[in-house]
Formats: sequence, C-alpha cells, structure tokens
Amino acid sequence: MVDTTPLTRAVEQFADRLRAAPQSRLQRGAAGEALGVARELAARAQRLEAPGEAPREMPDAGMFAVADQLTVAAHDLAVVAPDDGAVAEATRLVAEAQRRASV
Repeated sequence: MVDTTPLTRAVEQFADRLRAAPQSRLQRGAAGEALGVARELAARAQRLEAPGEAPREMPDAGMFAVADQLTVAAHDLAVVAPDDGAVAEATRLVAEAQRRASV
C-alpha cells in the first residue's frame, strides 16, 4: 500500500492557506498557481485511471473555489497513486506551487 500522507498533508496546508489568504493575494497569482497544480494532479490521476484517454482539463471555478479543487484533485491522485515515487513527485509539485504562490 502506498503512503499518501505526505501529499495529503502538503495539500491540506496549501488549501488552508489559500482559504485564509486575502482576495488581493489570490488575485496576484496564488489562485492561478493553485489551479495550475490542481489541473496537473487531476491530469495525472486521469492518466492512471484511464490510460490511452486524453485527460479532461479541470475548469476554472474561480479563485474562491481553487482550494477545494486542489484538495479534490490531490485526493483523486492519492487513490490511484501507483507508488511512493508518484506521491513524492506530486508532493514536490504542490510544495513548489505553494512557494510560488507565497501563501
């Protein structure tokens, strides 16, 4: 069984900070960074669930929904992650996005 705890912890921390961030910080790029990593995590999960099919792009539901979108995408990937390496890579992507988002 794959330990997805590092990924879920990183995502929960990022999502909590996004929810607490002022609108101005979200508008200055934090929401965009979060949506970008959420889309990447969702695409990875879809490629694992349905190899050979093109992943569908996660829609932009707005800056106030992006924390929830990130959480859902990460949990979807955590369910299908094939190994610790995939979890570590996803965790790294989340950490880098949070750093760029400055939250």
